[in-house]
Amino acid sequence: MRRLFALTTLLVLAAALTVNAATITIVNQDGLNEGFNDPTPAAPVGGNNGATIGQQRLNVFQEAADIWGALLPSAVVIRVQAQFNPQTCTPTTAILGSAGPIQYFRDFVGQELPATWHHVALANKLNGADLSVGANDINATFNSNLNGDPGCLNGTGWYYGFDGNEGASIELLPVVLHELGHGLGFSTPIGASGAHFMGFQDLYETFIRDNTLGLTWNNMTQAQRAASAINTDNVVWNGAFATAHAPLQLGDAPTAFVNSGGALPPTMPLGTASFGPQLDETGVTGNIVLVQDGLAPINDGCEALVNGGAINGNIALIDRGLCTFASKAALAQAAGAIAVIIVNNLPGPTPPALGGTDPSITIPVVSVTQAHGNAIKAELGSGVNVTLGLDPTTLAGADANDRVKLFAPNPYQGGSSISHWDVSASPNLLMEPAINNNLSSSVDLTLAHFTDLGWLDTLPTSVRPGVTGIASLSNYPNPFNPATTVRYVLGSTQDVALAIFDVRGRLVRALEVGPKSQGPHHAVWNGRDDRGESVASGVYYLRLASAGETMTRKIVLLK
Repeated sequence: MRRLFALTTLLVLAAALTVNAATITIVNQDGLNEGFNDPTPAAPVGGNNGATIGQQRLNVFQEAADIWGALLPSAVVIRVQAQFNPQTCTPTTAILGSAGPIQYFRDFVGQELPATWHHVALANKLNGADLSVGANDINATFNSNLNGDPGCLNGTGWYYGFDGNEGASIELLPVVLHELGHGLGFSTPIGASGAHFMGFQDLYETFIRDNTLGLTWNNMTQAQRAASAINTDNVVWNGAFATAHAPLQLGDAPTAFVNSGGALPPTMPLGTASFGPQLDETGVTGNIVLVQDGLAPINDGCEALVNGGAINGNIALIDRGLCTFASKAALAQAAGAIAVIIVNNLPGPTPPALGGTDPSITIPVVSVTQAHGNAIKAELGSGVNVTLGLDPTTLAGADANDRVKLFAPNPYQGGSSISHWDVSASPNLLMEPAINNNLSSSVDLTLAHFTDLGWLDTLPTSVRPGVTGIASLSNYPNPFNPATTVRYVLGSTQDVALAIFDVRGRLVRALEVGPKSQGPHHAVWNGRDDRGESVASGVYYLRLASAGETMTRKIVLLK
């Protein structure tokens, strides 16, 4: 699992630790010999030295609690009642966990908006004293069925380490961080009906904006909120802090640029996969060929392809359904495809995210909407050539004003809709509706989101006031192969030198030299030196120098 140490976390961690860091206590609700009390012996794993399965589970929960506690200031102890219980799990889908506030409060001392519900932990923080003395604040339940049972995700189990090396297992730490995020404030009690909770607005909804109506939810009728909850791709978080940090966290939008294709639009948005290499600015260019596997439905790519000769050296177009995304990609790759496009099998304006794990996939795998997929098929007779790459003019998962999109599928998904970032965000964010294998202990944009809610008084903006030098330096993916996108933000217009060095300090590649304007910039390193030769796998250093200031980041090339 890649470790995505979000800029927001790094910038405010030291400050948060000095401002009355919160204490988050785990209240064990499990019975004898179950859940946190499971006595099954366990060997230390990934920094977790618990001697039993139960103790390792508890250690993970405490690690997540400590991460949030260090970032969120509160004078009131936050009590999380937690348990492991059997939850829904099939060979292909599972509920990993769920959490939420046990109580909401309004009209207390310290709140800024009157007659507005607040999650209890935030209400206590703003109030400066416990509004429900001795009561638990968050309820969290996690799936005990993830224990190697073949009927549950084909035998997948929890990984209890802290190091992100979960392999084919599911790392528990980011799941706990995610669910605690809901309990701390990343959710609204408003459901599919659009009705207010007990007749009053809640704080979260005051930041939900519908771009079609140009209104926030607290200024809508119940019917308008119900319609907005399924207004896919048009519902955003309207908070200033999350918006300011979006350019630092989100990458350029994955996009298909049409080079030839008759009546096709010039660009089409793409969904991304949690496996295989990610797209970069250099892109992958090729002709699109529809797969045929010889067994109805012949275009779903679930069996060995009978038109492998036509697929070889081209981009494979595959219908969604009947088998996993990774298995479709593996068969297309075996036939020589240079990339895979999966066509959604349901209508909707947003291409789906593609889950799964397969380290053997070495070609990009993306998705398109059903409408765009059908349009591509209609033009295949005259030839369709595209470049699958990144659009530097658009942030992946944000609108044109950098407001981050919220998950608003149609039909409504109880427990998920609106209370998550949208799946179009890239890199993947902690508070998306599905946990991906490139998440770990980073809270990414969630901390800025919580600052909008009032957990913190301030958070560095995309170019922080008073900063005239380098505001940030990051890259994605990391580790990478074959290329990585470098992002940096400048506090003022200045001369910069951006370069790659090896572990001995020798210059490998000069990426950018010269004047750059204030604000965000990006560059791509394709794993080659200044002579254009491919460099070996290993550790390298990304170094940005400007106006007497230097910022360095370790990056890893894996081939």
